[in-house]
Amino acid sequence: MVDIIDEKFERLKEIIRDMGSVLVAFSGGVDSTFLLKVAHDELRDKVLALTGVSATYPEHEFEDAKKLTSEIGVRHLIVPTNELDMPDFYKNTRRRCYYCKKELFGICKKKAKDFQLDWVVDGTNYADREDFRPGMEAAREIGIRSPLFEAMFTKDEIRILSRKLHLSIWDKPSFACLSSRFPYGTKITYELLNKVGECEKFLRVMGFKQFRVRYHKEIARIEVDLQEMPRFYDKNTMLKIITKFKELGFTYITLDLEGYRTGKMNEGSKKDR
Repeated sequence: MVDIIDEKFERLKEIIRDMGSVLVAFSGGVDSTFLLKVAHDELRDKVLALTGVSATYPEHEFEDAKKLTSEIGVRHLIVPTNELDMPDFYKNTRRRCYYCKKELFGICKKKAKDFQLDWVVDGTNYADREDFRPGMEAAREIGIRSPLFEAMFTKDEIRILSRKLHLSIWDKPSFACLSSRFPYGTKITYELLNKVGECEKFLRVMGFKQFRVRYHKEIARIEVDLQEMPRFYDKNTMLKIITKFKELGFTYITLDLEGYRTGKMNEGSKKDR
């Protein structure tokens, strides 16, 4: 396995060197951080990180992104995005992510041209092909490259190398924008994003690591990693969560017994690809 990862790593570095200069669509997650680090190591000052900021992107993720670019030593451009102004986004159809990524990647392409950078790259990895990700279609249409996908890196392999590179977020829990907390067809608003965001912030403060709070009108459905689930059986913990979530406007608070897993809201969408 080590030999395979090393081969992929060398291939990734070769891909990046061949690009010459890149703008990295940077979220602050494990994948885009690893990509940014390798790009900076190979291309130095010919790299720019761009982070799009909106109501769907929590403040703690934004702070992480700023901290990481500082640690790596790369230029960081912060740009507001306006997906909530787009009906195709806030109506929350199955292709919501397509319209979001189309806007973001369009901004990235323009900024890459402004800064005279040859390519825009994102952190899509090889395992992402197994989920329903219409944003990948937008990337192809606009000409965005995904070096981690091209080098066939999986998430676990990225974490292994991120740890070797001493990246502080090598074991950071997976994260998706807050719009993914809503069933398709539920209109996304600033108020609802804040409601769900505050619930997740509360769980984070309580020490939970991998979780999602899914919105189902008056019901908050909590998904949590199975290893963390026993903590919910403590009466005091349950009472604190119930009290806070009801203060934020939910009537019923439920725990999903299947636990957290990536792309759970997409499970009914894969057949529609």
